[in-house]
Amino acid sequence: MLYEDNTSKLLGLEDVIVKNIWEDEKARHIDIALPRRKHNCPCCGAETNRIHDYRTQKIKDISAFGKDVYLYLRKRRYICDVCGKRFYEKNSFLQRYHRMTSRKNARIIEDFRETVSASYIARQHNISTTTALRYFNLVNYSCKELPEVLAIDEFKGNAGGEKYQTILTDARNRTIIDILPNRKKADMIRYFLRFKNRKNVKYVIIDMNPHFREIAETCFPKATIVIDRYHVTRQAIWALERVRKEEQKHLSAGWRKFCKHSKALLNKPPEKLRDEEREKLRIILGLSTRLEQAYYLKNDFLFLMHSPNSDAAKELLSDWICRAEASYLPEFRECTRAIHNWGKLILNSFDVRFTNGFTEGCNNKTKVLKRVCYGMRNFYRFRNRILHCAS
Repeated sequence: MLYEDNTSKLLGLEDVIVKNIWEDEKARHIDIALPRRKHNCPCCGAETNRIHDYRTQKIKDISAFGKDVYLYLRKRRYICDVCGKRFYEKNSFLQRYHRMTSRKNARIIEDFRETVSASYIARQHNISTTTALRYFNLVNYSCKELPEVLAIDEFKGNAGGEKYQTILTDARNRTIIDILPNRKKADMIRYFLRFKNRKNVKYVIIDMNPHFREIAETCFPKATIVIDRYHVTRQAIWALERVRKEEQKHLSAGWRKFCKHSKALLNKPPEKLRDEEREKLRIILGLSTRLEQAYYLKNDFLFLMHSPNSDAAKELLSDWICRAEASYLPEFRECTRAIHNWGKLILNSFDVRFTNGFTEGCNNKTKVLKRVCYGMRNFYRFRNRILHCAS
């Protein structure tokens, strides 16, 4: 019975001939050769089958069965009978001037999608960090058009000499569009003006950043600007927190510690409280009339944020502002002032249900990437890494 040699298929190199395999403690070594065939001269195009000489090249391949793999290719160099040109035979797995197979190069680039450092990827492939980064530098992403629902946010990147970078996402399809080198208004306006499809942008989602508001009004005059709902809600939460910090200063050491550990309890929705948590909350609110008043103002604000549309929300929001201003809680002045300044854009969020939630999630992943890499100073590499991880 004849058995078919499947060694080359196991290696994934079906167009080579396996001559020999041996291994040591760290790696597997494989002698390979290509079947002899006629080649066309790259200079004059004449066909030749005449061999000039041989050379053995050591090639790194992807790891297999827990060990590094090295291929030893016995390369033929052909000579043209017409023009005398000498050239090496062609193969499908090794690029010219390379010492690693194409699939190993592709695997290295693919591994950069994970939130790990370049040095970790280099160790996994038994190469230097510089080599791993050199292959990743071949990756480049570009943004050709803007989406209908554009979300804009900033994050602390510390790359390219700038402290903050800007992220652009498609809030509808939940994809990252681009990363900008800074958050400067002039640079961002210049960036957006180069897009021909700016008029197709229907909604712009931002936080309460006045620069983003001016940019959206300048570059997208026909788009509806929407304030992210989370950034609205936390205004009331921050006001309650300021009241709690102020009131606990007047308590004894024991009660101050008890009140200090109640932050999560005060922010938890009332309908989700357990019986023991309700009792604890009753004790906390009994310590201060101002804290109790602030707690119910915060809950009322969270309730109106669930309004079905902007008309219903407008009436509830006006009533809430009146009660907050009449409560004589100075900690809520900043909250009411923010609502006055951003009222129209806040009301848009009740009719347009897109948020910056996906964008904030991308920022969290970027922070993890930054931490494991101990920061990235090269902005373009940092930008391509973020886009590569999200692609």
